[in-house]
Amino acid sequence: MCTGSTSGCRARRRRCSLTSAEPLSLRYRLDGPAEGPPLILGPSVGTTSAVWDPQMPALARRWRIARFELPGHGGTPPLPAGSTMEDLAHLVLQMADSLGWSRFDYAGISISGAIGSTLALLAPERLGRLVLVCTAARFGDAQQWRDRADFVRTEGISSLVEPTLARWFADPGTARSPLGARLVEDLTTVDSSGYAACCDALSTFDIRDRLSEIQAPTLVVAGRADPATPPERARELVDGIPNSNLTEISGAAHLAGVDQPDAVTAALLAFLGETTTSAGMRVRREVLGDAHVDRAIAATTPFTAPFQDLITRYAWGEIWTRPGLDRRTRSCITLMAMVALGHHDELAMHVRAALTNGLTREEIGEVLLQSAIYCGVPAANAAFAIAQRELG
Repeated sequence: MCTGSTSGCRARRRRCSLTSAEPLSLRYRLDGPAEGPPLILGPSVGTTSAVWDPQMPALARRWRIARFELPGHGGTPPLPAGSTMEDLAHLVLQMADSLGWSRFDYAGISISGAIGSTLALLAPERLGRLVLVCTAARFGDAQQWRDRADFVRTEGISSLVEPTLARWFADPGTARSPLGARLVEDLTTVDSSGYAACCDALSTFDIRDRLSEIQAPTLVVAGRADPATPPERARELVDGIPNSNLTEISGAAHLAGVDQPDAVTAALLAFLGETTTSAGMRVRREVLGDAHVDRAIAATTPFTAPFQDLITRYAWGEIWTRPGLDRRTRSCITLMAMVALGHHDELAMHVRAALTNGLTREEIGEVLLQSAIYCGVPAANAAFAIAQRELG
């Protein structure tokens, strides 16, 4: 079974422990606009995709996000004993294939950061930007992970709850917050064999001598109070990865995005490059077309530049990127507003945009017909004339 790239498949034949007799796929959830650039988020061992909840309101406004559950976590079946980081990376590629994502950005916490580093080595052509949160090129002594795997297999996952919380949160009170309590509950439901298999993968993971091969632009995020992957592990990553930068977060332990959600969210947004202005320009071009936007930019003067920035940043970057309504619905609302207010030049532009957003000629006609009732027959009469001219 091979779901990755050609180079990834060759690596899989060399090292992968899974076989076609053991089919497994990651459980995941999708958030954000369907038209958004793809972003995959991976959790830390012992947690579920809920660990990314604090970042979702900001990220899901612009990206199409797949948050996956590790094997043995959140409903994903466990991997067999002796599994490797490459096995986990190929499961992520398999998920991306199922979504039709030939290329994607990726952010992972702890073990999922190691999965991301492995993806950058196995299938560099698939990876855009890479964010490594509270992770390492090697997670300490291999024997400690083998011992933890054996302990969990014999004693169960409940025995790990208290020591895990001490690593997860800089402030013990975070465990009593709604999200902290949710993550603690999720930990108690993790399949013991699945957790142990993740420990197996961590025990053999060591890419210290391959960091220079990672070519993806990389952001490394470290919690200054992280006892599991302290900042010196993050600095080792940055020293080895050519195109990388480090952000250290004060007051954050291993789950930095939970301890200090605003700081981690800001770091992600700044690195991934989708500011409200860049997101607005992308959506503006997708809806109105390059030719229209290029004309508007060419006509910009120092006097009108602030207004053009307002349109791009606020209308297109803040409103049209929101996930609550799809673009078809937003086009219907906009057409009705243009009819009601008599904005005929804008109406002509948005008739064309409505076609781009998937409305048919017939559906545009229905919107204008309804506008006759709520906006007035004269307004609808003018709108039909404009639409007829634009639609031909």
